[in-house]
Amino acid sequence: MIRLMMTEPEIANLLGALSLAVMDRIEQGARAAIGHGGETPAALIVIGYGSGITNEKLRRILGLSHSGTVRLVDRLVLDELVERRPGKDGREIALHLTTKGAAARKDLLTSRISAVTAFVDVLSSAERKRLGELIRDVLARQDTSELDRFTICRMCDNRVCTNCPLPTTKSKTDR
Repeated sequence: MIRLMMTEPEIANLLGALSLAVMDRIEQGARAAIGHGGETPAALIVIGYGSGITNEKLRRILGLSHSGTVRLVDRLVLDELVERRPGKDGREIALHLTTKGAAARKDLLTSRISAVTAFVDVLSSAERKRLGELIRDVLARQDTSELDRFTICRMCDNRVCTNCPLPTTKSKTDR
């Protein structure tokens, strides 16, 4: 099979289509795993990183309004997935997963990996290795702040990705 050289717009267009297909599968898997889509899965995953994240930091990572974040957290608390605890300085509230929330997070992460794996299973072992290297290279060359990194990695499984390639090179850590 002879392959013609693709133009940059064609590559960008194909990558965009693949990205949407992957996100659609992840969304379907999240709905099947926990019955919620939208930002609920990302919120559970981010809160599950375990540092007692505040509503404000969660809001910035998810790109929600203050009131949208409050409603989301209220729903997570009502569903017994998240609990509010006193924060570090006594003025803030820290968000933590409940046992039920941790189990839902685990299901979400398993579902996400499965959804994405379905796309790369069509490749040979050598092709998967090369794709992994290319993805790592692209991510490593991004100009990201700490907040950008949290936002990009908001659905990442920290048990799998232990050496994130995303640099935090921007001078401001919080935008």
